[in-house]
Amino acid sequence: MIKLVAFLGNYGKEYEKTRHNVSWYFEDSLPFAGKLSWQSKFKGEIASFTPQELSQWARDTKICSKKDGSPVLVPEQAPAHIYFLKPMTYMNLSGDSIIEVANFYKIAPSEIMVVHDELELAPGFVSLKWSGGLGGHNGLRSTKAVLNTPDFFRLRFGIGRPDNPNISVADYVLSKFTTDQQELMQNVFSQTNLLLVKLLLAKEPKDLIQQWGKKNLA
Repeated sequence: MIKLVAFLGNYGKEYEKTRHNVSWYFEDSLPFAGKLSWQSKFKGEIASFTPQELSQWARDTKICSKKDGSPVLVPEQAPAHIYFLKPMTYMNLSGDSIIEVANFYKIAPSEIMVVHDELELAPGFVSLKWSGGLGGHNGLRSTKAVLNTPDFFRLRFGIGRPDNPNISVADYVLSKFTTDQQELMQNVFSQTNLLLVKLLLAKEPKDLIQQWGKKNLA
């Protein structure tokens, strides 16, 4: 089961709601985001909660629940705690924060999911991936380097590539979403809330890849 979710981004006001920070934008949109208590540790901001709390939050916020209103079931083998992490190292050194958390809490690479932006997917697409290439993403490259393996989960939000050939990829990913794109991403996020809960309460997260390997939520 997934024990650590690392939301990759850059800290600072100037990076808020930029394409490269789409994972932080997603985390902020979670209907239970206000229930998380963040601490500055491990070169980042970290929050922890129990699977039972997540199940209750999913019911309370109507992300998902049983018809009788009872919380979503938590597997017997669920971890004692799940951790959310926002590395504060800047994107290129994301792994420095991730490895500190993984080492301290003895979390294996296979129990880690990295949430990040994806140039090769158009806005509106979400993709759940296990292992594989890095697609030139510096945050993934840093994560693979410290874990010594590419074998970790990735939840990818499509941001597309710049339409204007005069705009560099570096400038594009650090630019903000347009108003229309912000509305689109809010719709995408609301639908991805269910996936996140399912992933964190799944005995085998890989079972969700067939449905969510590349999904258009636009």
